[in-house]
Amino acid sequence: MSSAWAARLAPTACPLLGVAAWSGTGKTTLLEQLLPKLRERGLKVAVIKHAHHAFDVDVPGKDSHRLRMAGAVPMLVASAKRFALMMETPEQQEADLEQLVAQLDSLEVDLILVEGFKQWPLPKLELYRSAVGKPLRVLEDRWIHALATSGATIDVQDTLPVDLKQLDLDDIETLAAWVSAWPIHWRLEGGQPRREVTS
Repeated sequence: MSSAWAARLAPTACPLLGVAAWSGTGKTTLLEQLLPKLRERGLKVAVIKHAHHAFDVDVPGKDSHRLRMAGAVPMLVASAKRFALMMETPEQQEADLEQLVAQLDSLEVDLILVEGFKQWPLPKLELYRSAVGKPLRVLEDRWIHALATSGATIDVQDTLPVDLKQLDLDDIETLAAWVSAWPIHWRLEGGQPRREVTS
């Protein structure tokens, strides 16, 4: 872990919370439901989403797209309603979360939710649906602080870490309450992996 990233995990840094789940679990649907609840609780929340494919938020033929294709790095387009910053990163093998979090420094948000970036060392909430047919990540990742599951009992219930917070994936109010309390927890300890607690 770089010293710059370690500083991002300090109690005085903006709280980060990863949302980890296999494809098909419903991460985006959950976030769509969760974000308004967090806003109702007075939190200003930013989201960083990892895309596993090439994407373009600009429209070919528009001035901003033409200027970006001509070499503007970065290209910032703004109106009275919103602005978008587009940066080409052709030399990068993969998106750099540290760099992306730095882009949000001036926005004074209360919490940054990170979707994807599952290999990065940061506290995470795992979403799990047994119907997806994939293994639990929490058994291998001490950065997962809470596990939200849907309905069915998990087969490995007895082997789950005893200090793991367990939530109902279908109870949006309880999930919103836990996530909205995350910045308080962060201020106490910063971004740390889950402690190993033996029963």
